[in-house]
Amino acid sequence: MFATIREQIDTIFREDPAAKSVIEILLCYPGLHAILLHRIAHPLYKAGVPLLPRLISQCARWLTGIEIHPGATIGRRFFIDHGMGVVIGETSEIGDDVLLYQGVTLGGTGKECGKRHPTLGNHVVVGTGAKVLGNIKIGDHARIGAGSVVIHAVPENSTVVGVPGKVVRTRADANEPLEHGKLPDPEGQAIADLTRRVAELEEIVRAMSEGQLLSNKSRAI
Repeated sequence: MFATIREQIDTIFREDPAAKSVIEILLCYPGLHAILLHRIAHPLYKAGVPLLPRLISQCARWLTGIEIHPGATIGRRFFIDHGMGVVIGETSEIGDDVLLYQGVTLGGTGKECGKRHPTLGNHVVVGTGAKVLGNIKIGDHARIGAGSVVIHAVPENSTVVGVPGKVVRTRADANEPLEHGKLPDPEGQAIADLTRRVAELEEIVRAMSEGQLLSNKSRAI
């Protein structure tokens, strides 16, 4: 347990430039508290202990605003930044070195049984307010932009944005950070392309109309 705590603290220092001291992290980081409580609840859940794992999960939710079902499988060096409103469903699987921001949901799409929540590979980053829904695979080193809704599998080394989420970038550098303020806007680009095309068609129609008008005048003369 102490080794796990030490590893989580080192992860927070690496991922969060606001972290100033070990004491601050231990006292003021709800993501750390939620993860450590999950590390207790998960083996109890897997062992078939009734009720207690869910009670631990509910206590973590009450203390931190983060809901992690005790059935979720979470890898090493997992970090939830700020964390309020994060929901992680029962059959979610999360790899190593994954980063989630506040308001992220790893949820299902209905009342289906069995594996119904996402699987996140290693080194995945999920931006603020993003929703990843259903039994889908998010590949290693994938990045999901803030506010996106992802309902289809995402390839490795990809950046996904939008509602529904679309792959807008395949990153050559696996260590490139996710810069939320510099993500492409596929909907905006599509609207801009349509606006430009409409303007081009209007110009063509105008030229044809002027040409027809001149032709009519010539015949009249």
